[in-house]
Amino acid sequence: MYRLLFDLVFRRMDPEHAHEVAFGLIRGVGRVPVLRDVIAGVMTPPASGSVRALGRGFPSRFGVAAGFDKDARGVEGLTMLGFGFVEVGTVTAHPQPGNEPPRLWRVLDDRALRNRMGFNNQGSAAVAERLAELRSTRRGRRLVVGVNIGKTKVTPVEEAPDDYAISAGRLAPFADYLVVNVSSPNTPGLRDLQSVAALRPILQATRAAADEATARAGRPDVPLLVKIAPDLTDDDVDAVAELAAELGLEGVVAVNTTIAHDLGPGGLSGPPVLERGLDVVARLRNRLGPDPVIIGVGGISTPADALEYLAVGATLVQGYTAFIYRGPFWAARIGRALARDRGGETSTSETATSGAA
Repeated sequence: MYRLLFDLVFRRMDPEHAHEVAFGLIRGVGRVPVLRDVIAGVMTPPASGSVRALGRGFPSRFGVAAGFDKDARGVEGLTMLGFGFVEVGTVTAHPQPGNEPPRLWRVLDDRALRNRMGFNNQGSAAVAERLAELRSTRRGRRLVVGVNIGKTKVTPVEEAPDDYAISAGRLAPFADYLVVNVSSPNTPGLRDLQSVAALRPILQATRAAADEATARAGRPDVPLLVKIAPDLTDDDVDAVAELAAELGLEGVVAVNTTIAHDLGPGGLSGPPVLERGLDVVARLRNRLGPDPVIIGVGGISTPADALEYLAVGATLVQGYTAFIYRGPFWAARIGRALARDRGGETSTSETATSGAA
């Protein structure tokens, strides 16, 4: 049914406009308590799929990656559809419109997306206000929300630590974890911040600001992770892992979009990223050991893809691109498959096909 809707309606729309239409529907339904609860009752993965990580319980190991809900406008709607957690953002210290459109393209042959959005968001103060409202309710406090933060485009690179610290100070009291994003290809110079020399002061400033903010709010320290690109060399991946261990980060998110394509400007997401994403996660797990959390993201379309990430060392997994192509039941299907896997009931052949639209 969704495949037909996609082919007849969404595919004919501008991709960014289609996203806003679909997301608007998700947000709207998520605000209607009775309807939301009925849908959630059908979509929510079994309790057997829950896991404890980063100091709290996750209803499912499968969440929605940063980029879908940039301003924390649809957390309730997304969890209603079966995502175990929502990573909002990327959020910058100051509001910014992002790059000029067009800035989002479908790559239909690969069921992929190419984007050069440029961190369009309402800024950390607005997002913090929205998350504070969410956390003011009992239901909102139960939801698992990560916040992905990035550098404001107009901020000079040498002032990046202070820029990240502003966002961390505002958002940490409302986040279950924070992610420092230094890996988007769509902010000039951002990926250069993945070098250890540039990354260390950013992570130190972010940690200090987050800890100060949570202490003032009377909350525990928020876990801090860093998100890296698939285009790093293996040696650079190792260097980031060593820095994460040195600074006591709680984990790493791997991977972001790739610039290893010839389709035009921007980062490519979806199936073309899967192989490298798995390699990076496996390498990180080998370097970091068993304890730090690794969130595997990149190219997950089916339960088999998610299980493969878990098999090579991911603690949690995320998706985004396949949500566009596979529709509203996609997260629930993957969540149920991961829950069955924890009980030893899921076969590879089953997971390879159960996510098909």
